Amino acid sequence: MSLSVIETMSESRPGAGHEPATAMPDAEACWQAVQSRDASADGRFVYGVRSTGVYCRPSCPSRPARRENVSFHADCASAERAGFRACKRCRPDRESLAEQHTALVLAACRQIETSETPPDLDTLAGEAGLSRFHFHRLFKRVTGVTPAAYARARRDARARVALTGEGTITAAMYGAGFNSSGRFYEQTGGMLGMTPTRYRQGGAAERIRFAIGVCTLGHILVAATDKGVCAILLDDDPDFLLRDLQDRFPQAELVGGDAGFEELVARAVGLVDHPGRACELPLDVRGTAFQRQVWQALRDIPAGVTVSYAELAARLGRPSATRAVAGACAANAIAVAIPCHRVVRSDGSLSGYRWGLERKAALLVAEQGGD
Repeated sequence: MSLSVIETMSESRPGAGHEPATAMPDAEACWQAVQSRDASADGRFVYGVRSTGVYCRPSCPSRPARRENVSFHADCASAERAGFRACKRCRPDRESLAEQHTALVLAACRQIETSETPPDLDTLAGEAGLSRFHFHRLFKRVTGVTPAAYARARRDARARVALTGEGTITAAMYGAGFNSSGRFYEQTGGMLGMTPTRYRQGGAAERIRFAIGVCTLGHILVAATDKGVCAILLDDDPDFLLRDLQDRFPQAELVGGDAGFEELVARAVGLVDHPGRACELPLDVRGTAFQRQVWQALRDIPAGVTVSYAELAARLGRPSATRAVAGACAANAIAVAIPCHRVVRSDGSLSGYRWGLERKAALLVAEQGGD
């Protein structure tokens, strides 16, 4: 359930695929991208103009062509086989500026990954051949986090791996790059969702209350730690829901919710039955920095509104990370409270809902005031 920023960047490089389980967009979607000069569509297709004999990126700033003169091609090679030559303005046969920037940031991420001591901003900027200000802004635009935040995330990831080993917690602390035990214990609570000792024990001694109820979409399981709701799961089979929770927290102590817990469950059921309501549930959100960024963006989508995976990626400043955004949506374990059901394909069709497309459709209809 964890993808590092560098992994999502590598996955979403141009040519690596974009929206989940789709090929080249249909002609109408391509034409809309060309009309809006959508840079997030670059790398997904090129278009040829019969009147000029050239092919371009979707974001090409040249004068718009007439629709009847335009054809769409999956890549440069297919456009050239059709008799078109590359546009000298947008250079579709070469790396775009966005691709060059992504390569620079990817190299910086790898440098952070492989260095025992994270390089400072001046060093990273110098390697990229940019000013520290320009590099800092570029890094954040491409990854969604600052270089310092990325370095901390990688250090945290090393700590998680080290804590699963056989050495001492102190050895794991220094091996991950923490300089003091005070900082280690201060920061790992939020990073791990529990103390380092509990994490090493696989979540043992963590107490999770849960209850299974009924809502308009079938059975619902609500689970919560002392911090807040950590899972809202939906299915027709209550036994499956319990097994799912056990798989997520194999070493935790799972206990049935008491009378006070029923209020929390009722609020979660009300949220599912009336998904247009504002979520006021306390949440215990666990995921990578990138996943948490996506999940927060999901919570910012108003009820009754849908966005595409590509639009959500663009809002995060990561227009080429459509597939990574889809992966973060799929990893969401808190149904409706983190409304991943509001994300659809670029053509408006439904896809990618872990609790079933029928439930996704029902939630959207309810939010939009349908029957």
